Amino acid sequence: MLRIASLACLALLSSAPSIHAASVYVRVNQAGYEAANAPFRAFLMSSASLSSGETFSVVNAAGKTSYSAPVGALLGTWSNSAKLTYNVYALDFTVPGGETYTISIAGHPDAVSPAFAVDTASLLYPGLLLNTKFFYETERDGAAYISNALRSAPGHLNDEHAAVYQTPPLDSNDMIDTTGTPLTATGQTIDASGGWWDAGDYMKYVETVSYTVALQEIGIRDFPGQMGPRAPFSPPAPPVAVSWSGKATGAPSTSDFSGEAAFGISFLMKMWDDNTRTLYYQVGNSQDWDNFGYLSDYDIWRLPQADDDWDGCSTDALFICHRPAFVAGPAGSPISPNLAGRLAADFALCYDLNRSSQPALAQQCLKNAEDIFALANTSLTEPAASVDSGTCTSGCLLTIIPFDGYPETVWSDDMELGATELYFALVHANQNGTSTAGLPHSDPMFYLSQAAHYAKIYIQNVYDAGGADTLNLYDVSGLAHFELYRALRNAGNPSGLAVTESGIRAQFLQQVNDAVALAGSDAWQFGDPWTDDTTSHGAGVSVMASEAYSITGTASYNTWSQRWLGNILGANAWGSSFIVGDGTTFPNCIQHQVANLAGVLDGTSGGTPILWGASTEGPASGATSGVVGGMILCPPKGSGNPFKVFDGNDGAYNAGETAVYKDNVQSYSTTEPAIDLTAASFLMWSWRMAGEPSCWNE
Repeated sequence: MLRIASLACLALLSSAPSIHAASVYVRVNQAGYEAANAPFRAFLMSSASLSSGETFSVVNAAGKTSYSAPVGALLGTWSNSAKLTYNVYALDFTVPGGETYTISIAGHPDAVSPAFAVDTASLLYPGLLLNTKFFYETERDGAAYISNALRSAPGHLNDEHAAVYQTPPLDSNDMIDTTGTPLTATGQTIDASGGWWDAGDYMKYVETVSYTVALQEIGIRDFPGQMGPRAPFSPPAPPVAVSWSGKATGAPSTSDFSGEAAFGISFLMKMWDDNTRTLYYQVGNSQDWDNFGYLSDYDIWRLPQADDDWDGCSTDALFICHRPAFVAGPAGSPISPNLAGRLAADFALCYDLNRSSQPALAQQCLKNAEDIFALANTSLTEPAASVDSGTCTSGCLLTIIPFDGYPETVWSDDMELGATELYFALVHANQNGTSTAGLPHSDPMFYLSQAAHYAKIYIQNVYDAGGADTLNLYDVSGLAHFELYRALRNAGNPSGLAVTESGIRAQFLQQVNDAVALAGSDAWQFGDPWTDDTTSHGAGVSVMASEAYSITGTASYNTWSQRWLGNILGANAWGSSFIVGDGTTFPNCIQHQVANLAGVLDGTSGGTPILWGASTEGPASGATSGVVGGMILCPPKGSGNPFKVFDGNDGAYNAGETAVYKDNVQSYSTTEPAIDLTAASFLMWSWRMAGEPSCWNE
C-alpha cells in the first residue's frame, strides 16, 4: 500500500515550467511508461543537427545508468515561430520497471528530462483517474456541490426556478438582437438546477453534458474495476468535506464515477420533459445585447455562489441572478439529431446501469431514450450547414447560443451510438422481463437495424467525403463503430442490415489507421493535428487505438495508444502536459474562474488547491487575450511566454498554420478546460489499466 501511494503521488507531483536556455531538449511522457510495453520512446529536440555517434543515457533515482545508446533516427523537423527549425530524434530505451528515471544527452548538461516512472499501468494511472473525477466534482453546480479546497458554497440555487425563453436572434457580432424586449419568455418555469458547468464559465449545455454522460456511463459499464462499481442511482449527496492523502480537502478517495454519472443524468432528466416531449438545451446566457444593458455570463469574473444575489439583483444583473433556460422548440417538435442521438444513448445506458437496482428509474430512462430517438430530425443534410457567427436558423444542428460556440455539423454518428445503446437496453429488458408496453419499439433488432443504417450514412456522407474525425465532442464514430461492432457480434451478425460485423470492424480500423498514417508524417508521431482541441483529440485517438488493439490483438495499436497518450502529457514540442496536475509541467494559468480565484496559480505545494484532472484545450492555431474585471493575472504582468519559442509546425498538415501554446489565463484557446475536453481522458486511463472492457454487454 505504501508503494502504491508513493508512486501515485510521484505521478502527480507538479512544478512550474522549467524551460532551458539551451537548444537541445528531451521530451518524455510525464505520466510514465508501462513496464510491460518496452521499448519506450522519448524525443530529443535540437536546433542543430546532431553529429553521428551522440548518445543518451537513462539514469535511475540512485544515479545509476540503466541504459545508454546512440540517439535514434531523425523523425522530422519542427519549425518554430522564430523561424528556427528543430530536428526531432527518437530516443528508444528499455529499463526495469518499479523505478523512476531521467534522460540526459552526452555533451549537453542542460538537456535533462523531467523525472518519470516506469511501472505497471495499475500503479501509473489510478491517481490520474482520481484527478479526472476531482475535476467533475468541482464543476458541479447547484445544492449538491461537493465541498473541497476550491469550492466552499453552492452556486446558482435560483436555477431551481428558471424562467424559460425562446432562442433569441443574434446579429453578425453574436449579440442578442431583439426589439422591445430583451428575451421572449414562454411563461414556463422549470427546475434547471444541478449539472456541470461547461468550462471555465458557468454555462450549462445539453450539448456537452450529453456527450460527457455517455462516456461516463460506458466507462462505468465497461470498466467497473476502474470507474465502478455500478452503484444504484440515488439523489445527490449533501456537501461533505473529506481528506485524501494530505491533498486538497474534498479530493475523491475512490474513482467510482457512478455518482457523477447519476448527477449528469439527473440534470438531463430535467432538461427533457417526457410528458410534453419538450427539450430544454441551455441554462444561462453568454451573449451581450445590442439594445439593452443586461450583464451576461462572460461580463463578470466571480465565484459561482455570488450569482444568486449579484449586485443585489439590480436590473442589469437580471440574467445573472435569474438565469434563463432556453427551449429547443414547441412540445413534440423534431429534435436536432446530434442531441437526439446522444440523449438516446445517455438514457439507454441509464436503463442498463440501473435496471436491477432502480427499476422505476430505469423504466423512465428507457422510455425517454425511445421517445427522444423517435423525434430525431433526420431530414437534415449531412454535413449540416455551418455559420461563422450569429444564429443558425436553417439547416444547422442545434448546439448552443451562439451556434459557432460549438459548430457541430455531423450527426449520423450520434444516431448510430443512440441506436446501438437502445439495442443493448432492449436485449436486457427482454431478458429481464421488463415491460415494454407504451414504448415505440420493443424489438431490439429495430434499433440494431437503425444503428447499421446510420453507420452506413456516416461512412458515405462523412468518411468518404473526407470529413471524419477522431473521438471527440464533434464526432463520436470512434466510439459508436466500436459499440456497433460489439452489438453485431452479440446478435450473431444478422443478415440484411446496412453494414456487417466485418464491415464496421474494417471501417473502424481504417479510421484508426488514418491516424497512424498521419502520425507517420509528424515529427512527434501524433495521430491528429496540433491546432484544434489537441488534448481531447489526443485522448480520443488513444482510446480508439486501445479499442483497435482489443478487437485485433495487433501490438502496434497498443503502442500507438501509449504514444498518443504521451503526446498530450509532455512528449511534444513544448515539453508540457496539457492536463492540470498530471505530470511535472502542466498548465498553471487556466482560464477557469474558480481555479483562478480560489486556487494556487503556480502548480506548487502539494496541499494547495489546483483544478486536478482538468483537460485544457492545449495547443491551438492561436492564443487569445483579454481581461475581465476581477481576473487575477496569471502569469504576472511582464512574465512573458516561455513556451513561445516552441510554437511551430512540422509541415505535415495544416500547411501554413502554426501550433501555439500559451499558459496564460487570458488564452482560453489554449488553457480553458471543459467537461467535453476532459471526457475521453477517464476512458483513456481505464483502457490502459484494464486492457479489455468488461464483457457485460456480450
